[in-house]
This record gives sequence, structure tokens and C-alpha cells, in this order.
Amino acid sequence: MALGLNVSEPEESCSDPNCPFHGTLSVRGQTMEGQVASTDMDKTVVVEREYDVKVPKYDRYMKRRSRVSAHHPDCLDLSVGDTVRIAETRPLSKTKSHVVVERVPTEGDD
Repeated sequence: MALGLNVSEPEESCSDPNCPFHGTLSVRGQTMEGQVASTDMDKTVVVEREYDVKVPKYDRYMKRRSRVSAHHPDCLDLSVGDTVRIAETRPLSKTKSHVVVERVPTEGDD
């Protein structure tokens, strides 16, 4: 199934209806990359993004971070510290409007 994104389908399959690969969930809007900060919730991960904001008074940059709740499909194996790509979707709950579509390989992964 084509998502409209340049991501590969995971080898493992699942029966999650909210999986963009094996279920009926469609993705739309923006995609973001970030690190998994928490996997404590059931079928949800918290993805943290860090970015710089210019402070004009001091002519410097300061770091800010935002945390986004995203749906974690059963076919993806994620742990804290993994870099993931998330895509926007319809609202799945009060705080979830994104789904994890890919685990981005880092330089140390083989």
C-alpha cells in the first residue's frame, strides 16, 4: 500500500486497524523527525523534537523542545532513544494526531 511517502513497509505484519500499512488509517499533512522520549503508554509513544529559537535581545539562539504523542503500530519495534519519522493523520484521541511511519536508521545501526 502506498502512503504517498518515501518509506518502506515493515517486514512484520499486524492486525492494528490504526496502522498506516496494514490497517485503514490514512496519512496527510506534515511529516516530522524526532527521538522517542517515552514508550510507557499502550500503543502510544512520545516523540521529542529539539529546535533553536533566536533571542534578538542577546543575538543568540536558545534550544526549545516540543513533545508530540504519536500512535505506535504493533509492526514497528521501537524503544526509547530511537529516531523516528511521524506523519500527521486524523485525530485518534484527545492528544494523538500523528502516527509513526518509520524508524530512521542511525549511523551506528546495521
